[in-house]
Amino acid sequence: MIDLKLIRETPNIVRQAAVDKNMQVDIDRILAVDERRRALETEFNNLRHEQKSAGEKIAKAPQEEKTALSQDMGRLKARLKQIEQEQEQVTSELHDLMLLVPQIPHADAPRGKDESGNVEIRRVGEGKPKSAYGFEFKDHLELGQALGIIDIERGVKIAGSRNYVLRGAGAMLHEAVLRLAWDLMMERGFEPLTVPVLVNDALMYGTGFFPLHRDEVYICERDSQSLVGTAEVPVTGYHSDEILDASALPKLYVARSTCFRREAGAAGKDTRGLYRIHSFDKLEQVIVCAAEPDESAKWHEVIVKNAEDLLQKLELPYRVMEVCTGDMGQGKVRMFDIETWMPSREAYGETHSASRFHDFQARRLNLRYRNPETGKPEFCHTLNNTVVASPRILIPLLELNQNADGSVTIPAALRPYMGGLERIAP
Repeated sequence: MIDLKLIRETPNIVRQAAVDKNMQVDIDRILAVDERRRALETEFNNLRHEQKSAGEKIAKAPQEEKTALSQDMGRLKARLKQIEQEQEQVTSELHDLMLLVPQIPHADAPRGKDESGNVEIRRVGEGKPKSAYGFEFKDHLELGQALGIIDIERGVKIAGSRNYVLRGAGAMLHEAVLRLAWDLMMERGFEPLTVPVLVNDALMYGTGFFPLHRDEVYICERDSQSLVGTAEVPVTGYHSDEILDASALPKLYVARSTCFRREAGAAGKDTRGLYRIHSFDKLEQVIVCAAEPDESAKWHEVIVKNAEDLLQKLELPYRVMEVCTGDMGQGKVRMFDIETWMPSREAYGETHSASRFHDFQARRLNLRYRNPETGKPEFCHTLNNTVVASPRILIPLLELNQNADGSVTIPAALRPYMGGLERIAP
């Protein structure tokens, strides 16, 4: 949610943001409803003042005048009640409309309609094509089945399509990646959190997943709760409705959670293997900092570097992409994806997404800090990025490290978490 004052003062900038992000937002209706809301507020305050004066006048009036004055007081009360009812309707409509307004993207963010407008920033490592292996290449699913470490068939039997079971060394590799990422974030001073993955609707609205992405979420309607698609939701909402001390900022958090996604609209897309699945485990880094653009930009670089450093430890080739306005989503000011080379796809596949929101989420969550210079509360800035998500990261780990005999070499950084195991062999 953005500042309503910004819409009043610079409506064309907000209109352009909606165009840039391919969103339909009725700014004229917002302005009209806001004007009506303020007019009702003014009338209400004037009538309350008049009501107070009338009450004092009745108390002092002669008996013969009290009846007429009381009738006037009754009309005032009736109108005040009407205004209150209309205020409730107008405020509700304005709130619903404001939930649809996009954050204004950074001036340097590339303008584009969809992912084709994303811009490559840098590449690290060489993406090895299938033809360069010198033996019959196997994709991660073929490898996983031959090694007995990935079982799609029984995953589907248990839970339906886009589900899986990791077995033996596959489950160990999954945990090893997550533990390596955990230790990396501990070394960098991030505070670990264990958070709920079933959250109230307020947090889904607050972090921007509702109302626009409701179809992508597993919802427990009976309890008005939802399964999260990322730990970003509970971690960002951890300080909702609080005023933090400026000296306590920035808050650097990391949390591991199981993530749930319906993959609505993905029918027939990426159905093979572990790329697009309904549940996975992820370490998410979240930062809450002061409302200073340079400060949040600095932390954006930090969380991107954390993810890059992990990929370098895993010896995986990747590229960093700046996401264009039409692909970045409603609440983001600026966004970078990290895509890791996946030979079976003959392409880079997204494995990390680093987003900067400024005060968009904080306004929705009422997450503030007290400005030490003014003493007044201000909305914080929030940021988040994946540290690692598994089992998607197992796709390049298995494919890029396969050997002619069907085995897979385990990267050196993961071996301490695998009991010293160097290879997964048939």
